[in-house]
Amino acid sequence: MERKWWTLIAASIATFMLLLDITVVNTALPDIERDLGASFTDLQWVVDAYTLSLAAFVLTAGSLADRIGRKRTFVTGLGIFTLSSLFIALAPNATFLNIGRAVQGIGGAIMFALSLALIAQEFRGGRERGTAMGVYGGTIGIAVAIGPLVGGALTDSLGWRSVFYLNVPVGLAAIGMTMARVAESRDPAARRIDWAGLGLFSGALFALVLALIRGNAEGWGSSLIVGLFIVAAVLLTTFVLVERRVTEPMLPLSLFRIPAFTGVQLAAFGLSASMFAIFLYLTLFLQNELGFGPLEAGIRYLPLTVASFLIAPLAGSLIGRVQTRVLIGLGLGLTGAALVISSSLTTSSGWTALLPGFILAGLGVGMANPAIADVALSSVPKERAGMAAGVNDAFRQVAISLGVATWGALFLSRGADKIAKLTAGTPASEGSNPRHLIEAASSGHVDQAVRSLPAGSRDQVTAAAHQGFIAGLNDILLISGFVAFAGAIAALWLIRERDLERVDVEPVEEPERVDTARVPEAAAA
Repeated sequence: MERKWWTLIAASIATFMLLLDITVVNTALPDIERDLGASFTDLQWVVDAYTLSLAAFVLTAGSLADRIGRKRTFVTGLGIFTLSSLFIALAPNATFLNIGRAVQGIGGAIMFALSLALIAQEFRGGRERGTAMGVYGGTIGIAVAIGPLVGGALTDSLGWRSVFYLNVPVGLAAIGMTMARVAESRDPAARRIDWAGLGLFSGALFALVLALIRGNAEGWGSSLIVGLFIVAAVLLTTFVLVERRVTEPMLPLSLFRIPAFTGVQLAAFGLSASMFAIFLYLTLFLQNELGFGPLEAGIRYLPLTVASFLIAPLAGSLIGRVQTRVLIGLGLGLTGAALVISSSLTTSSGWTALLPGFILAGLGVGMANPAIADVALSSVPKERAGMAAGVNDAFRQVAISLGVATWGALFLSRGADKIAKLTAGTPASEGSNPRHLIEAASSGHVDQAVRSLPAGSRDQVTAAAHQGFIAGLNDILLISGFVAFAGAIAALWLIRERDLERVDVEPVEEPERVDTARVPEAAAA
């Protein structure tokens, strides 16, 4: 078998492990919560500790790989991910688990950044790369499809820790294949590592997410939360200034003058901040509100995951024949529609109320993902593939981090307001009680939370807590749908085939043809 196919297999295995871990963890979160006594905030950090670390390091990982070798860096990332998974599986409490998740994110950053770069070095642009992206997209589909089922089955039978033990043998296999079959490559004009940019970017993201997660508990006007927002704004502004001045920035801002490059980042952000960030709250609905076990919840995700699995290879095969902006725009449009039509739940809704949205979302995600991956690489020169993959993955992970934190803040705020109105005149409406009740509803502990109340008011407060949960979930489903629509508009407006590398196919005809060439600064980068 040719080397390029071994490279595709190795990259796909790594991506499979990453995505399987994410989807499996979603299903296991309620059991983690109960076993470790984790709070609602702890659950958000199980997701955000990983995605924040991944987002912060993924840009540097691409640059580091271009400098010291992509194969060597990729193997290092696999090793970090595998060892940290073992650490998480042995965690005695939520703090240790989230520290492990943060370290795991560093390994994940390297793997995310290098998977697409390794594919790009072996496959030319156009249909050949489209075929590879179809296989890559199929891997994503399989991981997403079986993740909830694997997570549910493992959690039900062996406990949530087995979810992380699973990464160890898969990671070791991927390391062995990469060392034996993948060729080394690097950028001959490798850049120095932008440590200042890394520190500023990481600090800004951490301050922003921490403010969003702690806002409801501390008070949005409190000195702590206002201070965190100010710190995030100052660090992010300084980061942009530094990136404009340093000779070798980790994020070359000139690339954003290429409309297609900017458009695909906004599309990736829209997809991740909407559908992927909302999974945590859908899982809480299925397990803690409807009472399904992990495996039962995983089965309910099958319409979404199977649809994504089936459509991704087809979408990949259309790259180079159909305008990628159409694939991305349509995929995000379907995802947005799925979220909007799912936002009319009631306390009597069963899981089938989500079924139409799950099917539409699966089709949308499966259609958009391979096209986004292709445009992320094809909009820059081949030698900058590591950096381009890093930027795209950073936008995805920043979107998930901010999405989880933002949706959580809105969910708690809207739910608490609803509970306060429904329990007006009772002790349950006073002080922080509404927030405690919505957190109890999200963790499935409403019955325990109302035990201290007078017997005559327990039914009223219990019903209010469940209505608050549904009100909060409906709001974030609706708003996240419009985030997906915004990503679709950005893709349709900014992505053009003339900005993409297409060396082995005839250019796709566009309604309006202009002679504008690639931005000189970006082409020379």
